[in-house]
Amino acid sequence: MLERCRNPNNSHWHAYGGRGIQVCERWLTFENFWEDMGTRPAGKTIDRIDHAGHYEPSNCRWATAPEQSRNTQRSVLIEWNGEKAVLKDWALRLGITDRALAIRIKRWGLERAM
Repeated sequence: MLERCRNPNNSHWHAYGGRGIQVCERWLTFENFWEDMGTRPAGKTIDRIDHAGHYEPSNCRWATAPEQSRNTQRSVLIEWNGEKAVLKDWALRLGITDRALAIRIKRWGLERAM
């Protein structure tokens, strides 16, 4: 987290620090980070709830890799019948691939595709 946000030589810096993503001042001390986030649960890593937001207590959680893969800049959020979910989750519910759903939405529009 610190390397990605604070070290321009880090290979992932362009997607974090280079985009302005910062680590809150409090978390520059590990003890404060640990006090806020607790021990990392098995199989989870730090995730920003709002992927455009900073690393800070109100915007971070422990999440699994599948949870994190649905919370990226590339994720397509779709609202249908008053419910919001990413395209991948809608596709799973419909029993089709996310690629197939994306093509259907592009061709037919959201209502018919769903």
